[in-house]
Amino acid sequence: MSYEISINGETQPIQILNRDGNKIKVQMGKATYELDVFEREPGIYVVLRNGKTYNYELQAYEPKKYKVNTFSEILDVEIIDPESRYSKNRKGSHDDDADHISTPMPGQVVKVLVKEGQEVKAGDTIVVVSAMKMESEYKVTTDRVVQKVLVKEGEKIDSNQPLVIFESLE
Repeated sequence: MSYEISINGETQPIQILNRDGNKIKVQMGKATYELDVFEREPGIYVVLRNGKTYNYELQAYEPKKYKVNTFSEILDVEIIDPESRYSKNRKGSHDDDADHISTPMPGQVVKVLVKEGQEVKAGDTIVVVSAMKMESEYKVTTDRVVQKVLVKEGEKIDSNQPLVIFESLE
């Protein structure tokens, strides 16, 4: 599974290459690290690397987001896996006053709930899409009129593909 790690806003790929008990081999960006990781107490970790000891205190403040105290600095760390990447992209996938709704990930249209010429109100669900074994409802944020429905139920769709086009209610 592909992951990314964001440390103080700088994002790079991370991959666990091997894990045997507390011994972990990790590739982060282009560098490879062999680590011995011990949880000394809940949220307090000791990491051994190249004969040196590092202490970290992790405080989760949102799912997969942490404040990491290295005892010399505090880092903002986020683990980005496919699910959190999808959720992050999904936040901006409502119409947000755009002239269409699209999906950030490829998937399959489960249900189309509107017809061309139909007036829709803010909060109405327009389309339901299945992606990554999850169904997502796409809603409008403002009152609109459906100008064109570009997809059909059961149709496979690409990421960022427009699904429905709107015109403003005037």
